Amino acid sequence: MLLVRDSMSREVAKITPETTAAEALAVCRERRIRHLPVIDGDSLVGIVSDRDLRSATPALGDPDRAAALGRIKASEVMTREPVTAHPDDPIETAANMMRERWIGCLPVVEDDDLVGIITSSDVMEALVYLVGAHEPGSRFEVVVPDWPGTLAGAAGIFGELGINIVSVAMGSRREEMPDGTPGRAVVFRVDTVKPGGAAEVLEQAGYRVLWPPVAPV
Repeated sequence: MLLVRDSMSREVAKITPETTAAEALAVCRERRIRHLPVIDGDSLVGIVSDRDLRSATPALGDPDRAAALGRIKASEVMTREPVTAHPDDPIETAANMMRERWIGCLPVVEDDDLVGIITSSDVMEALVYLVGAHEPGSRFEVVVPDWPGTLAGAAGIFGELGINIVSVAMGSRREEMPDGTPGRAVVFRVDTVKPGGAAEVLEQAGYRVLWPPVAPV
C-alpha cells in the first residue's frame, strides 16, 4: 500500500512568521515550489502559498508593489492551523483531504515535528503508479452484478486467459447488466496491450463490457 511517506518531499523549505512576502516569494522561485510551511520555534503555525503572497500585494507594475512585498509578513497572509497528514496515512486519505478542502498540499507531521510535505502533484503521481497507468497495458471497464462474489468471478476470467491484473477500481457508478438487473462498473487494468478476445469472453459469461468496444456478432 502506498503511504504518504513514500511520496512526500522530506527536504522542506520553511519560513517564519516574520519572513517578508518578498523573501518568501524568492524562496518559491529558487526552489520552484508553491507552498511554504511557517514555523515558529519548533511548531508548525501556518502555511502560505505563492498565490497568498501575490494576492496580498499590488499587481505587477504598481509602484507600491516593491514596498508592500518588503512590508507584508508571512503571519499576515498565512493559513493558520493548517490541515496536516501523517507519514503512515494511505495516499488516498491524503488525496481525499485535499479534495474535500480544496487545498494543494499537506504538511506532514509526526510526533509534532514537521517531517515533510506532500502536494497534489505528488498525490497524482502516486495514484498513477497505484493503478499501474505508468506501464503499458490495457483498460477494461466491466459491469458486474451488484452482489458479493461477482468481482472475483470477473477477475477469474482474466486468470483463465493467462492475463495478469495490475489493479482493480470500483466506483459508486451504477449500471445495468445485460438482463436489466442492477450492476456496478469496475475498471480492470491488465498488463498486456494485446488482451485477445477477453472482452468477448466476459460478455459470453454474462458480464457487460463498456470498454473496450466489443464487435457485434
